[in-house]
Amino acid sequence: MQQLDILNIKLDALLKKYAALQAENKSLKDTVARQLQQIDTLNEKAGRLEEDRHVADIGKVVADNTDKAGVRKQIDSLIGEIDKILITLND
Repeated sequence: MQQLDILNIKLDALLKKYAALQAENKSLKDTVARQLQQIDTLNEKAGRLEEDRHVADIGKVVADNTDKAGVRKQIDSLIGEIDKILITLND
């Protein structure tokens, strides 16, 4: 009978430990899920920031090249118009 009582005590201790471990496991899984969600959110944010930076870099390059190319086109166009006017004046 004494062995049965000892076995019951050990079984109760194991069941309590098992319940505690289950609770801890659930808590850890919840923590991991929250952290994974945060990682996903931060990765999305980092991706958006990277895209914004690329767009800004491209915009800067395009603006610089567009300004130069645009000014050159305007000057060429004005020179062409001046040449036409000079030709008509000489006729």
